Amino acid sequence: MQEAKILTVSDGVASGARQDLSGLAIEELLINNDFVVIERRVCEDGRDVVASNLLELAKDFHGLIVTTGGTGFSKRDQTPEGTALVIEREAPGFSEYMRAANPLGMLSRGKSGIYRSSLILNTPGSPKGATENLQAVIDHLGHALALLEDPANPHPTKP
Repeated sequence: MQEAKILTVSDGVASGARQDLSGLAIEELLINNDFVVIERRVCEDGRDVVASNLLELAKDFHGLIVTTGGTGFSKRDQTPEGTALVIEREAPGFSEYMRAANPLGMLSRGKSGIYRSSLILNTPGSPKGATENLQAVIDHLGHALALLEDPANPHPTKP
């Protein structure tokens, strides 16, 4: 089983004005796909606070970090910018594939990338958008994480 952490980026959830429905939806999807969610946390919107939380989550961690929220067009939506401060290498194929999962995907500015031995994926803040995006790539996450741990891991064969 692979390990995962979830970061919900939302001023409303951080202040207690809204429930973390997207974080919960992501957790359920990951658990149903044989991931162990070892941490869920919430932070306010903003580039620097996102970057700081991602660095804390990735410290000494090998696995998947999924963010939800802050990928849209509003002034406070700065999750991709915070993620860009952290990742060492981009993994644009994940973002492209996730955006293609929904006609409104063009409104998501989410990034995907690698920091040390963690794969970080940005998803939208709505439960439906977050799960649709993650569902689009869920079958490939295990192999991607295995490659981060062991570059000699063989590529999966077609059934």
